[in-house]
Amino acid sequence: MSIDWVCEPAFAELPRLSPHVRNVIPFALRRWRHAVLTRDTWREVGAFRAVLRETRYDVILDLQEQIKGGVVARLARGERHGFDSRSIREPVAALFDDVHHRISRSDHFAVRCRRLAAAALGYNVEGLPRWDLAPRHGVAEIPSAPYAVVVHATSRESKLWPEPHWRSLVEAFARAGMSTILPWGDAAERERSARLAQGVDEAIVPERQSLAALASLLARAEVVVGVDTGLTHLAAALRTPTVALFTQTDPRGAGVAIAGTHARDLGGCGVIPSLDDVRAAIGELVRATPRC
Repeated sequence: MSIDWVCEPAFAELPRLSPHVRNVIPFALRRWRHAVLTRDTWREVGAFRAVLRETRYDVILDLQEQIKGGVVARLARGERHGFDSRSIREPVAALFDDVHHRISRSDHFAVRCRRLAAAALGYNVEGLPRWDLAPRHGVAEIPSAPYAVVVHATSRESKLWPEPHWRSLVEAFARAGMSTILPWGDAAERERSARLAQGVDEAIVPERQSLAALASLLARAEVVVGVDTGLTHLAAALRTPTVALFTQTDPRGAGVAIAGTHARDLGGCGVIPSLDDVRAAIGELVRATPRC
């Protein structure tokens, strides 16, 4: 089976980690919105539409649950499958699809996507999800000593974990003989990484990394601890021991534990995980899934 994947250019490296994805088709909607009247934008939109319509697909899966995803599905050629109006986040988006499937809204989002794909393609969902991601070697500088990765940054401040907790965790990793890598994406996140690493020789604030390099780092870590954000979910998908910290969102709908016993969710809506609980979860996962 050949799969083409439409996504924002900033995230194109992620589907390329899968050997099952044939083509990644960039869809630069975020950039186009800021320059909607320019000639370059409309030239790019035209090129995107042309690429999308080159192939007649057997099945088009609309997993976005939003109008923008429905529009993309409508541009492509083939039978479009999506959630029905009672299952989807934006009911109007269901109008863009040809075949509608009733999928429980209470299920984890990954389960919902798997069930939609199974209904469209005619197979049964069985067992744990298998992402089969293959990070490329040599795209990141990997420390020679065992290391942890701390994913402290997220786009919503309400999802952050207290800095004193992170600092205590970085110091605990150092006492255990492990380095800690603190990646970042913008200036504010870099400053927070620097604060958390200050005075701890084993703490590393790298240069800004590409998604491919970050995937390589996450895949080789002894453990990843992170807030509810994409890199934390990526670590779990890579089968790295992962502890995800939830403070505002419900892990039952978006947690990492669905990936398997190597991943753990802590906290929830209005419940900030304690430092002791995080330490205990790290210890349990590292003992249960040694990396050597």
